[in-house]
Amino acid sequence: MKKVFTRPKSLTGKPFHYCPGCTHGIVHRLIAEVMDELDIREKTIGVAPVGCAVFAYEYFNCDMQEAAHGRAPAVATGIKRVHPDKIVFTYQGDGDLASIGPAEIVHAAARGEKISTIFINNAIYGMTGGQMAPTSLIGQVTTTSPYGRQVDQAGYPIRMSEMLATLDGAVYIERVSVHDIRHIARAKRAIKKSFELQIAGKGFSLVEVLSTCPTNWGMSPLESLDWLKDNMIPYYPLGVKKEAE
Repeated sequence: MKKVFTRPKSLTGKPFHYCPGCTHGIVHRLIAEVMDELDIREKTIGVAPVGCAVFAYEYFNCDMQEAAHGRAPAVATGIKRVHPDKIVFTYQGDGDLASIGPAEIVHAAARGEKISTIFINNAIYGMTGGQMAPTSLIGQVTTTSPYGRQVDQAGYPIRMSEMLATLDGAVYIERVSVHDIRHIARAKRAIKKSFELQIAGKGFSLVEVLSTCPTNWGMSPLESLDWLKDNMIPYYPLGVKKEAE
């Protein structure tokens, strides 16, 4: 029987550890498919974060480097400057990028570092127990905001893509989602464009992916997809936030 669908070469055979319904696995596959299609697996170096994707080095079939919490852009900067011929990407969650490491991501973008960042925004801390993140929505219930996020106490959720798009060193910023097939296809195109820009020697690029966390949201996988569509997208509108000429 002829196989019509198989695992990308840029993914290992290691089973994912993610919770049922988590969309990290979808994004992993999209990145792997892009590496295969661009034929860059042998020259790609990924930087894994602290967070749910802390074991990403077990899943991507390319060279990987672990980084301290929030410091992936700084690590990626060092790798890219030492190996300018390599394709370097960071894979970071919202707790990692927007809470622990905003200084690193802001200054990497401001310097125009020639790296690609895949930013997973599920509006909560996943691995550490479901605490409120900088991206948690107003009124969202978490383990550290049991009555919902209150603006007078915690401020407003941070729109990282819009903020980074103001920096001159950023050449491409886009927010996508993976809650249905059409948006998954769009997310893949955005990730591919980010890698293509790096191959062309351009500056910093980031693809923000709205993702689900059924376990910490306290929902079924199907309910979480609807919650993302109905609640996250209105606050975090999809689309290209910056595309330099």
